[in-house]
Amino acid sequence: MSAQTIQQTINDAKKIVLKFGSNSLAKADGTINLEFMNAIAKDCAVLLASGKQLILVSSGAQVAGVSSINGWAHKKDMHYRQALCAIGQVELMDNWRKAFKNQDIHVAQLLLTKEDFEDYHHTLNMRNTLFTLVDEGVVPIINENDSVTTEEFSIGDNDNLSALTAILWSADLLILFSDIDGVYTDNPKTNKNAQLVETVTDIASLRKSITIGSTNNFGTGGIETKIQAAEKATANGIPLILANCSKGTALSSLAAGSQKGTLFTVV
Repeated sequence: MSAQTIQQTINDAKKIVLKFGSNSLAKADGTINLEFMNAIAKDCAVLLASGKQLILVSSGAQVAGVSSINGWAHKKDMHYRQALCAIGQVELMDNWRKAFKNQDIHVAQLLLTKEDFEDYHHTLNMRNTLFTLVDEGVVPIINENDSVTTEEFSIGDNDNLSALTAILWSADLLILFSDIDGVYTDNPKTNKNAQLVETVTDIASLRKSITIGSTNNFGTGGIETKIQAAEKATANGIPLILANCSKGTALSSLAAGSQKGTLFTVV
């Protein structure tokens, strides 16, 4: 029996959660990348037309806020950061709305917190809302409610948020899009001999065999949070793909089998 491929995994999945990180949504100068968002919406439209259902988990509120009020870019005070996210969330969703409107697709926003996933009534209502939206062809776009959360009550990163969302929705697949091609044995930017790990069947063994670095410029995660998300997802029967989406056509490239990534399988 041949090993499952990324292409086969996407083909077999009907309910897919797609997560996009801040680094993917930001240009080199830190402003929001509208061309990228339009390309993603176009790829999503193709999958939706094929009968799949999609939920997006999108970072980028702070990046979008900086794009709107760049004078706040270097303010580190928590209240300014939360205010920046409040401003940026409007801009972020407006850009996603415009991108999907070009494909005649409606979007909806859900801002969630850690407490929402810990309260039975909240999770039930969230699940019902998600099912209603996707059944009507609307694409829910989820982000953590960074304007009201504090460190104590925060999920902290959208890798884990996307895993919790996939579990809540009983998704068939979670795809984490980032600015890296997948999991490497070491940092490929500093070690030219680092090798891409294309398939992971044992996450505990993976942790022992790779070097885990820190987060990068705009994101809150890094490879560690992606592995945590994979642990959550696969433990609940949901395979996870980690792939690079520096090109807006990454989703269609993965579906066509022309782009590599790391597939965390369900054993």
